[in-house]
Amino acid sequence: MPKLKKATYYLIPAAICLIGVAAMGYYYFFTSFSAKAEKEYVYIDDDDTADSVYAKLEPLTTESALTGLRTLARHYDYAAHVRTGRYAIEPGMSTINTFRRLRNGQQEPVMLTIPECRTMEQLGARLSQKLMIDSATIVAHLTDNDFCQQWGCDTSTIASIFIPDTYEVYWNTSIERFMERMQREHDNFWNAERRQKAAAIGLTPTEVSTLASIIDEETANTAEKPMVAGMYLNRLEAGMPLQADPTVKYALKDFALRRIYHIHLQVDSPYNTYRIVGLPPGPIKIASIKGIDAVLNRVQHNYLYMCAKEDFSGTHNFAATYQEHLRNAARYTQALNQRGIK
Repeated sequence: MPKLKKATYYLIPAAICLIGVAAMGYYYFFTSFSAKAEKEYVYIDDDDTADSVYAKLEPLTTESALTGLRTLARHYDYAAHVRTGRYAIEPGMSTINTFRRLRNGQQEPVMLTIPECRTMEQLGARLSQKLMIDSATIVAHLTDNDFCQQWGCDTSTIASIFIPDTYEVYWNTSIERFMERMQREHDNFWNAERRQKAAAIGLTPTEVSTLASIIDEETANTAEKPMVAGMYLNRLEAGMPLQADPTVKYALKDFALRRIYHIHLQVDSPYNTYRIVGLPPGPIKIASIKGIDAVLNRVQHNYLYMCAKEDFSGTHNFAATYQEHLRNAARYTQALNQRGIK
């Protein structure tokens, strides 16, 4: 057999084998890992193993792609390098790139909204829906004085560190890293201008948040909030009790109360602003940005009293004298009775 023919005799099968190997490698490692038309996410927890990760990936991919990923995982010892996080499984992304993303911890952040919650229990429940941290862990930390003191707060004032907005964070962030981020956002929010305005009315940022939280509960009408702020600041300057119904509800932990009766005003609590003079120990909720800015930009007037309007519009009648206030209160009481609200 001539040498050229002999070489061809061996080269052609070898080339076919190489092509076959290349095709197989492409099929298992370089085709799209995702079997879905839209981006999906897989969440890897602290207690996940390589096998549990495969189980989470299985509904999102094909058998061949999962086989390819398992092969890569064995070769690169993924079992010893499982990383927690929220990982995007994207249409068109190859198996090898998907594996690299998982092994290198290249996760995607979540958009986390800090809500205007009344209690740390409510906050913990909301945050745990977006973070790997469970609600019990969040609440345990935010109700622990030693932990709160790390952020310059106590359990009464910790709500003031949260600025309700939407933030980009990693799903597997720790409670400590999360609080570091919240403190940075708090410090950024309380810029020089806001701090100067707070100082001008004789309040600290925490005290502004405390008053803003009361105003938020008093009215949902943004345009009216600076008026309400002006009234409460007048009371503080005059040394009068705030006499804010929302603080009584907070003291009783009964947020469903629609009417405040004399018996409710007897609750022995530092949050009962009918019995104490000045601000309560801390915010009665996470104050809104609009509430905070309403305090900083309050309307200056001579009103000392306010009462919900009898038309149930959610706004208030303001009064400079107690006699005028009594007339406003009588109209509102009559409206409540007519509607059978108890």
